[in-house]
Amino acid sequence: MKNENNSTKEFDVYDFDHTLVPFDTGTRFILYCWVRYPWCIISLPVVAVGGILTALRAISFTKFKQSCFFFVRMIPLERAVKGFWNRFAPRAYPWFKERRRDCIVISASPDFLLNAVKERLGIENLICTRHNAKTGAIIGENCRDEEKVRRLKEEYPNAKIIDVYSDSYTHDRPIFSLATGKTFHIEKGKRVEFDYNKVYGED
Repeated sequence: MKNENNSTKEFDVYDFDHTLVPFDTGTRFILYCWVRYPWCIISLPVVAVGGILTALRAISFTKFKQSCFFFVRMIPLERAVKGFWNRFAPRAYPWFKERRRDCIVISASPDFLLNAVKERLGIENLICTRHNAKTGAIIGENCRDEEKVRRLKEEYPNAKIIDVYSDSYTHDRPIFSLATGKTFHIEKGKRVEFDYNKVYGED
């Protein structure tokens, strides 16, 4: 759904994993659940087969990611997510609180994970991969690469993007290209400003 109320405002855009926190949220949550709810390990063969099929290009990365979250049907998800963030939310980088503009955080991580920490971290606007919280199935596309830009334009069609922050030169060139201000690469939790044209060449 388009957010018409905020569509004409200025925003800074942030990736989430390895950008606002020092880990990949989905992977960390999977490992957390396998330890806390050890019976979830029975889903490991599903993940292994999905990994092999992805490597053989028999299925998409989105399908593989969906297999990784097959286990959510086996756990009390809301309680698990709450426990996860009680443990890991304090590890978010403190500089995020120093921002001068409202933000749009765009991430490939599951919505059932990031929606639960949005208020705690003070995230005004959030776009992430939609999942069926009962089955782990992905709804639509994995919010990655060009899909981030598509979702951003869909939900904030007239937003002016000022600064962009991400840890990935490779995957987040599409959102870096939207910056009308500065671009920052996150390196070991530090914000390192870079010149888009020097890194990617003139468009």
